[in-house]
Amino acid sequence: MRILSIATLFPNPVKPSFGIFVGNQMRAIVARGDVDLTMVSPIGIPPWPLSHRSPYDKLARIAPSSEAAGIAVHYPKFTLIPKIGGDSNPGRIARAVLPLVRRLHAERPFDLVDAQFFFPDGPAAAIVARELGLPLTIKSRGADIHYWGGRPAALQQIQEAARQAAGMLAVSKALRRDMVALGMPEARIGIHYTGLDRERFRPAERKAARARVSAMPDLGIRPDGALIVSPGSLIPRKGQALAIEALARLSGAHLALAGAGEDEKRLRALATSLGVAERVQFLGFVGHNLLPLVLSAADVLVLPSASEGLANVWVEGLACGTPIVVPDIGGAREVVKDDSAGRVVLRRPEAIADAVRAILADPPSQEAVCAHAARFSWTTNARNLARFWSDVLSGNPIGPRA
Repeated sequence: MRILSIATLFPNPVKPSFGIFVGNQMRAIVARGDVDLTMVSPIGIPPWPLSHRSPYDKLARIAPSSEAAGIAVHYPKFTLIPKIGGDSNPGRIARAVLPLVRRLHAERPFDLVDAQFFFPDGPAAAIVARELGLPLTIKSRGADIHYWGGRPAALQQIQEAARQAAGMLAVSKALRRDMVALGMPEARIGIHYTGLDRERFRPAERKAARARVSAMPDLGIRPDGALIVSPGSLIPRKGQALAIEALARLSGAHLALAGAGEDEKRLRALATSLGVAERVQFLGFVGHNLLPLVLSAADVLVLPSASEGLANVWVEGLACGTPIVVPDIGGAREVVKDDSAGRVVLRRPEAIADAVRAILADPPSQEAVCAHAARFSWTTNARNLARFWSDVLSGNPIGPRA
């Protein structure tokens, strides 16, 4: 199969961890040897002059093609209007991508056009597929449906792309139901669970891991007291404010926020106002080389997101033997199947605190927690994705497989 895949969230030479889960998936696809993959990751650049202090300056200088992500990737640039131009991104992405993919298609024809997110990638890929006369597949991961599906202009484009798609994927059964509720044809939506780097995300004995991370001065993790970790970008949707409010109800515990983002100032102010600033550590961005050790050191992982499809970090936490506390969103109940995996709770500080308190009082073994991640791997993920593309090209039923 010769597949053209488009993903706006994908590792690049400036941001090697950007969309790392999509990068892991596509590297596993290439490693199979039965898919000829052409990866295109459009990069948005504002139309005005950039200073060297602009966050877009280095992105603008990324080469048109690179293998920095571990596979060959094309990085065409499209015009981005920050903050206000999101609904119209698909058309600009398609215009930037088409000259490249028309040339590549003329040299060696593609069999299928794939989008790794429903928005903006899906509508952009739909334009490309129509121009090339090829079938279209689209994957949904959560926010691309839950956020953009709530914006009328984006929703119209999402629904049009769904009608065109020969097959679609959702990262959980719950997300599949949400897609159907938006009017997407159920028979053309399959389930495709995330993968897992099993070599990297595995348990390190908790006390030893805690000693190691607390000895790293740049992290600032305390060596004593229960440790709660909340991994993810510091943005309102991830709900770290609820984790801080829950901490105020848990005497002696410490909360480590493993991430960076626009919400940091507000979260620091909240911790101060609640009198827990000394018990909240802001770790900043934690890369995938260090994250498994931080997760293994934690007694509980808390991620009170407003929406998720099936968060990769849920599975990564379980794989490190750390029970998770998450709201009843997306595929939470497809991952937390009993108390040895953690708790699914109401998205309220008191409910989060009660769940953490229960886990700390009767903690499951790391081995019992880790068993819940046994079915996840990038090898399985790639096999199922390749089978999905093959079924679409062969006209076979899609079906809700995992």
